[in-house]
Amino acid sequence: MTIREFIYLLEENHHRYHFLGDELAGVVVTLDREGRIFAVLEKEVVNRVNPDAFWGESHRQKYLNPGGDVLWPAPEGSRLGYFYTTGSWSVPAGLWQARYQVKHSGEDSVRIEAEVDLVSNSGLGLPVIFQRDIRLAKTSGALAVTTEEKIQYLGRRILSRKELLLAPWTLTQIESGPGCLALFPGVSEGEIQDFYEDSHRWRSLTSAGWQTLTEGQQRYQIGLTPDVEWIEFYHPDRRLRVRRQAEKLSSGLGYVDIADRPADEEPTGFLTRYSIYSDPALFMEMEAAGGCPEKIHPGDVLSLRVTTSYCLEKNKA
Repeated sequence: MTIREFIYLLEENHHRYHFLGDELAGVVVTLDREGRIFAVLEKEVVNRVNPDAFWGESHRQKYLNPGGDVLWPAPEGSRLGYFYTTGSWSVPAGLWQARYQVKHSGEDSVRIEAEVDLVSNSGLGLPVIFQRDIRLAKTSGALAVTTEEKIQYLGRRILSRKELLLAPWTLTQIESGPGCLALFPGVSEGEIQDFYEDSHRWRSLTSAGWQTLTEGQQRYQIGLTPDVEWIEFYHPDRRLRVRRQAEKLSSGLGYVDIADRPADEEPTGFLTRYSIYSDPALFMEMEAAGGCPEKIHPGDVLSLRVTTSYCLEKNKA
């Protein structure tokens, strides 16, 4: 989708947005669609765009995923997650109903935030503020988007990790298909965990590290421990490379199990820094997660800084 087609889609449906950069290298921030970020290179939107999510509205029975890059709360499943409050998997209404406001903007930066009411799978209500500080760095045919993802706890009680797990979790969604693959460093098998179906048939270890096909032939999700420094996606037909690198957590924060587990289960000890998701609908996700303290106090801010770099390879002479 071209940037002009995307802007038309937003304006035709009266969605507020904020545009940083330009048509050659920039981002569109959709304020009325979860504060999602859509990267633009050479006049094309890089991230997946689901037009139905902009023409229609989500509800409890049907969630319309807009695509792009979004901030969500982790964990997804387990007793302490946020996506099984109604009994079956669903995106919390507090997320898809959120309307972000621009709090500060500059030539290549913007800060947006929204108040969100979360309910954990165990029934604990959490008033929070989601904030995204977005900054661009542009070169010819390349764009780096650094986001400071923040969740501020507004509740009155001090809560321990046995009562509350909460971490910023950022997901970048990109169209995928034949020949597409994700890459990450050559860590041991113990640093990798399947969250859904077994993904071994799609993975291989090369001299350059691991690669896993994201061709859409099987739904799978790979969780990666804090020892993994980066993840990358390559789309050969689009000549597109996307790399995500999350900074190490600040002192006092610890990684959590972000996996989509049944709500009657406890979270496991698998601490997740990144994950890679492949979907038969021909898209994939590159995910990075932050951490949670041993105790969370009123006013605490949980933050995670992630840089997502987009690059179009030049045609060979």
